Amino acid sequence: MTERIAALTSWHADWKGLRVAVLGLSVTGFSVADTLAELGAEVLVVTESASEEYARLLPVIGARLHQGPLEEVPAPLRDFAPEVVVASPGFAPHHPVIRWAQERGIPLWGDLEVAWRVRDKVTRPDGRPADWVLITGTNGKTTTTQMTAAMLVAGGLRAAPCGNIGVPVLDAVRDPGGFDVLVVEVSSHQLWYLSHQVGGPEPVSPHAAVCLNLAPDHLQWHGSFDAYRDAKSFVYANTRVACVYNRADVATRRMVEDADVVEGARAIGFGLDVPGPSDLGVVDGILVDRAFLDDRRTTALELCTVDDLAEQGLAAAHIVANALAAAALARSLDVPPAAIRAALRDFRLDAHRIEIVASADGITWIDDSKATNPHAAASSLAAYPGAVWVVGGLLKGVDISDLVQTRGPAAKAAIVIGVDRAPVLAAFARHAPTVPVVEVDGGETEDVMARVVEIATGIAADGDVVLLAPAAASFDQFSSYADRGSRFAAAVHELIARGDDDQHDDPSSARGR
Repeated sequence: MTERIAALTSWHADWKGLRVAVLGLSVTGFSVADTLAELGAEVLVVTESASEEYARLLPVIGARLHQGPLEEVPAPLRDFAPEVVVASPGFAPHHPVIRWAQERGIPLWGDLEVAWRVRDKVTRPDGRPADWVLITGTNGKTTTTQMTAAMLVAGGLRAAPCGNIGVPVLDAVRDPGGFDVLVVEVSSHQLWYLSHQVGGPEPVSPHAAVCLNLAPDHLQWHGSFDAYRDAKSFVYANTRVACVYNRADVATRRMVEDADVVEGARAIGFGLDVPGPSDLGVVDGILVDRAFLDDRRTTALELCTVDDLAEQGLAAAHIVANALAAAALARSLDVPPAAIRAALRDFRLDAHRIEIVASADGITWIDDSKATNPHAAASSLAAYPGAVWVVGGLLKGVDISDLVQTRGPAAKAAIVIGVDRAPVLAAFARHAPTVPVVEVDGGETEDVMARVVEIATGIAADGDVVLLAPAAASFDQFSSYADRGSRFAAAVHELIARGDDDQHDDPSSARGR
């Protein structure tokens, strides 16, 4: 690392003329290009594809664009001779351009590194930039990020949820209003890039951090489960105050034990059982804090009740765990228990997260399209045992056998969708052979969910749940998990509307099964 690049630790440093190649032009890539161009750097964006809007805006902000295949390093990038490469999270470690940069010793950053270096653009009245809270995990990141931000705001702090949640960190850093705390959802991809900045001048040092859980995911990107785990574990590096971990997931505890943190940082556990000192947990249906109070050996602070959460549809075990993790992060910033309870009593889950689509004719239809891996789907199935399970999609190299073995036998039936149907069907044949399984072949995207709902109506009876918890990514047949969930919901509502029309035409009619 050159002396000049090592000195780039402030918005007010001299970024002018620095040659930076930005890889990717999604929302993250554009935020990086826009920031660096504003700072006066010379920016070349390299991407295989770009939206018309972003491509049009690049020359406006003063950046250049190379668009085309990236199976090998393009000549314009070589000729540009970047001093720094900033990669969007989609670029895997084995990508030819990433390998090229590493082989040449070019500093390789992600958007988090840029954001940390320029975090002093807008400061608090005391002159300090916003504190960072980092949240990762295989599942539950977005919900926990939103809950944490809501608790901080309820406690009187200016807080922004950002990062992998959809709002780039750099957009939050540059917001002219400024914040006290940035609650940053970070993916394993972002953490992999961050981990390659070890030894930098001012490494990212969050106020608090959590890895919610760990299960196999994104193995094609990382190359192995060990590499995925190692990337996730970096969330705790240089944490100053609180390393929050899941007592039910030993891997997260080991991450904290092995982490290189700032002296004085505490390990704070959360779980659904009775907490010990320095933990948060549940006692007789009450969420309690035994970590952030003086007399934690003999006393606990009440945060809220499970009944409070149930009123908002938040009583599923994995959602309660998310609430406890968020509360631990908020308490590390001195948010009072009353504010945490107020935030949770007003909290609503995003669409496509164990969302009740409709209840009609005794059947409840639930959209958990956000369950894009087996670990997430296991939580949904635990909340709704005996459901008609809609499962399948793009498995991303993850083995679904363990999920089918542990949760499949309890399902009333399985409706299998997606391009990776063969391993799902094989898992049911081996581990849950008595469960009825219906396969929905590829077909057109527009037809998939209509067929799913049609099959489900022939299986579900009064009191049953039909649960879309795919345990797989959506990009084989849908544009996103949200598109998949929306199409499921639309098909359900169309079915109900048809049933209402039938009832109107013939009051004595009933929907057959």
